[in-house]
Amino acid sequence: MERVSARGQAAVDRRSDFDPSRRRHLLAAGSLLCLAPLSRALAQPAEHHAIRLRGDSGGARFDGIGVVNGGGATSVLLKDYPEPQRSQILDLLYKPKFGASVSALLAEIPGDGNSTQGSMPSHMHTREDLSYERGYIWWVLQEAKKRNPALSLDATAWSAPGWIGGGKFWSQDAVDYYVKWLEGLRGAYGLELDAIGCRNEKGQDYAFVKALRRTLNAKGFSKVKVHAFDNWPKDKLDFVKDMTTDAELRDAIDIISAHVVYANAHATAEQQAMAKAMGKPIWNTEDHVYLKGFDCAIGIVRAFNHNWILSGATKVVNWYDIAGLYPLEPYSEDPATVLAHEPWSGHYRVREALWGYAHYGQFTEIGWTYLDGGSGMLPGGGSYATLKSPGADYSLIVETQGATQAQTVRIEIGEGLSPKPLCTWRSTEAEQFIRLADLIPVDGVVSLTVEPHAIYSLSTTRGQQKGSFEAIPKPAPFPFPYRETFETYASPAAHGWLPRYTADIAGAFELAERPDGKGRCLRQVVPVPTISWAPDWRPYTILGDAAWGDYEVSTKVWLNPRDTAAVMGRINHVGTGYGFIPKGYFLELAHDGRCRLVAIRGKKDPKALIGDAEQQAQIKAGKFDGEGGELVLGDTMLAGVAPGRWIKLSLRFEGSRITGLVNDQVVLSAENRLYGKGMAGLLVGAERSRLSTPWFGELAIAPVGGPAPRPARALPRQTPIYAAHKGARRSRRD
Repeated sequence: MERVSARGQAAVDRRSDFDPSRRRHLLAAGSLLCLAPLSRALAQPAEHHAIRLRGDSGGARFDGIGVVNGGGATSVLLKDYPEPQRSQILDLLYKPKFGASVSALLAEIPGDGNSTQGSMPSHMHTREDLSYERGYIWWVLQEAKKRNPALSLDATAWSAPGWIGGGKFWSQDAVDYYVKWLEGLRGAYGLELDAIGCRNEKGQDYAFVKALRRTLNAKGFSKVKVHAFDNWPKDKLDFVKDMTTDAELRDAIDIISAHVVYANAHATAEQQAMAKAMGKPIWNTEDHVYLKGFDCAIGIVRAFNHNWILSGATKVVNWYDIAGLYPLEPYSEDPATVLAHEPWSGHYRVREALWGYAHYGQFTEIGWTYLDGGSGMLPGGGSYATLKSPGADYSLIVETQGATQAQTVRIEIGEGLSPKPLCTWRSTEAEQFIRLADLIPVDGVVSLTVEPHAIYSLSTTRGQQKGSFEAIPKPAPFPFPYRETFETYASPAAHGWLPRYTADIAGAFELAERPDGKGRCLRQVVPVPTISWAPDWRPYTILGDAAWGDYEVSTKVWLNPRDTAAVMGRINHVGTGYGFIPKGYFLELAHDGRCRLVAIRGKKDPKALIGDAEQQAQIKAGKFDGEGGELVLGDTMLAGVAPGRWIKLSLRFEGSRITGLVNDQVVLSAENRLYGKGMAGLLVGAERSRLSTPWFGELAIAPVGGPAPRPARALPRQTPIYAAHKGARRSRRD
């Protein structure tokens, strides 16, 4: 039976036909609903609400707020941005007291499989393979930590290579795989994780977490804390009771963790009491605020407050950070902080969501304390939380989502707290992160009237700012025509072995030496199906502009025995986040000469209510006028095709006429009006036990009948993400 997943309940709750009484109940419980106030105009303040603070009242340790990088290839285009825009985007998220200023980052340990928005290359494609140069997660962690040395680092896997555990993740293989990744993070990049999870949203396994703890201790990672089990259903914290009677389980799990503690089922009072008795903090290792505009910003603050007030969660990270991916991909705007869709232009856009993080990030630090008695609900709607530094400084964060009139908050400042004036910052729908006049305590009391649907941060600390940059480049479409030969990368390792602008949706398409020894090319290198996070299909990568209509896309392929490879065009859909079967066209060639022209229409049964509640809501809301799956437009056998030689494949789009060419000769043609626009891509075959691993000599997109484009080169200031790391790449394990 399908249950609501970590990205599930919010979409269902926001449906326009949702029961109003249920809306009110969920609002009180801290759901993602954002009910528009009856009036945004400031009404007469309600009676004063007193907040009495004492510096000696004690409280739980604050473990940070932040973001997830992963759960898909969230940074695939960010890595290709030119300077200074690439650094500006990273500053806006990670630089202290500048932008979001998050204090915690949870990264995906890449596993070659699709995990919502795409795939990222693993450090171990096979048991014998090991490389610490692939991909960009290492770079993201480096850059984030460089900006904020106090940033906490956390990680876990969504997908994993298929060789692990004979295709079963819960195994010693997976434990050893994690340790190898940690060794690379330490040895090649000088970074240490503060914590690690078991696996993202895939159940629980007591033997696994015990083995993980034992192995981390034995391999020199005893300081890395283990959190478990990062699940999303309503029974996600039932394992806590077992910890009270299983000493080894209790010792193995340092932190009790779960997902969507705000959006889908809080930690119960009993669970919180058991956690406290065991001395285990509760973390929300992935929550979601899928809202637009300022509603997203205030929803983020509400989520942070409610996680602590209702569940006792001392750390919260939201999915996800920076939208460095194509707009065609799922969740390409909501809920990210910065939209970084155009590395070729350098254009990016800051969303209001970023300033929701800033209301916490610029006023708190890990190691502060949630001050007992300083957090709660406002009687007229909204919530507040108070955090205290190890000294006398403190900050109070207030949100008034759902309030219908202004409220006056009276803050009584007791012993052990700084008597300094409180700086006051406010965000509303009209303007975000604006500094107001300081509040000066009189006889230890300050009062503030808070308006509906607003965020306030009050603090005795200083140095906050609304960071920004001038002259952000204007947006521009993807360059057309375009030709990538894969020959212009002097050091592929400096680019993480990934070319510019390709976005792998599944599998790993890496820069490689040509099989004929005459330069470089691209190769899909994952040899067997992965341990997937969601329903699997075939490896493919995309590039370009969803607005492209009539064009010709071509590639050169070199096949191994049993391989198939295809060139794709007019790709207009790559799944909804749970499953990734695209919509568009492809021309496919097999090693034995079989050639097919196919319209791929998403999953075979588009009306089947599979996936989590969010996915099912999207399916119900969709319009399906035809069938899904493959529609074969043409099928033929070609003579003279064999493995071990270069063969050119081309797809030509002229209105409704779709033409497939092999070595510039027309082999298949059809009329089809399903898709008129979309991106280009490359696709490989998949069998039950193996994936195709062909080479691609180039990828070119040009007007029909036009000359071949010149090879694309790096733009000025478009620099690699890495310096060379001696010994970072090895072909076999030690």
